[in-house]
Amino acid sequence: MICFQCDYLEGAHPSILKRMVDTNFEQTQGYSEDPYCESAKEKIRACANAPEADVHLLVGGTQTNCTVISSILRPHQGAIAAMSGHINVHESGAIESTGHKVLPLSSEDGKITAAQVEEYYNSHWGDETHEHMVQPGMVYISHPTEFGTLYTKEELSALYSVCKKYHLPLFLDGARLGYGLMAEGTDVTMADVAAFTDVFYIGGTKVGALFGEAVVFTDRSLSVDFRYLIKQHGALLAKGRLLGIQFDTLFTDNLYMQISAHADKMAMKLREAFVKKGYGLRYDSYTNQQFPIIPDAHLDKLKEKYGFCFWEKVDEDHTAIRFCTSWATKEENVDSLIRDIEAL
Repeated sequence: MICFQCDYLEGAHPSILKRMVDTNFEQTQGYSEDPYCESAKEKIRACANAPEADVHLLVGGTQTNCTVISSILRPHQGAIAAMSGHINVHESGAIESTGHKVLPLSSEDGKITAAQVEEYYNSHWGDETHEHMVQPGMVYISHPTEFGTLYTKEELSALYSVCKKYHLPLFLDGARLGYGLMAEGTDVTMADVAAFTDVFYIGGTKVGALFGEAVVFTDRSLSVDFRYLIKQHGALLAKGRLLGIQFDTLFTDNLYMQISAHADKMAMKLREAFVKKGYGLRYDSYTNQQFPIIPDAHLDKLKEKYGFCFWEKVDEDHTAIRFCTSWATKEENVDSLIRDIEAL
């Protein structure tokens, strides 16, 4: 079985594993207060062109979203997000479990707009009973979105301007950030992400690491006492150097971007094959997630050899499915899938 269900099926990039073995018997301070973590943080700041940013290393994506969001919101506030946003549909109510509500906005492509945020904010405060409702306290987006779509620099800048206007911190979930930054046609860089958000995170779990996410606060006023909250959420890893070594390796010699580019290249080969076959695409994604609309008659044949995710029924005879490539996807496996699609 050749699996394309998600982008964290493999372990970690060999360079990370080698470095972990090479440093295994070194003694270092715990809780991310070791030289590897400090080096990783400096490299991340340099990559983001954010020398004053406050960087923290956490273990997983849901844990990171929950810790960051609950640290920013006051008890009566919620987080504005797309209806399809990860925190709204795929985190088992993690945000709600901290006493905060996700405030979803409709979205066809997984993105939300500056105009939507402004309208929602003004609608809340324009209601004479607003104190009886959850107050919007921040904005959450992801890049790429759950649908593999991307914000443009103009869209991101506009969102940030509205958030600044209404004092709403803007938080960008970057679980797949590398795949977004290296996507064909994007005009958003790591420096742009840092410039147009108050806090974002760089995903390692889905982009070459065994585990780990790097949270970057460009607004340091939001990260006061953040380590207390990391600890409170069970996210302060005792053997913190395991995070530091991974991110230090990923941000050495541009490795993070290189392996992200590989995943996108493999996804574009699949996209081209889907289009050539005549399959529609549910979303216009240029990242590592592709969503072809497949005739149901073809699904069983594909399932014999390949793993992929059901997405949604499109009509009586067609289903949208998701194929994910990753930093470790083998080109021969992509070519095998393409040959089998051509033969259907």
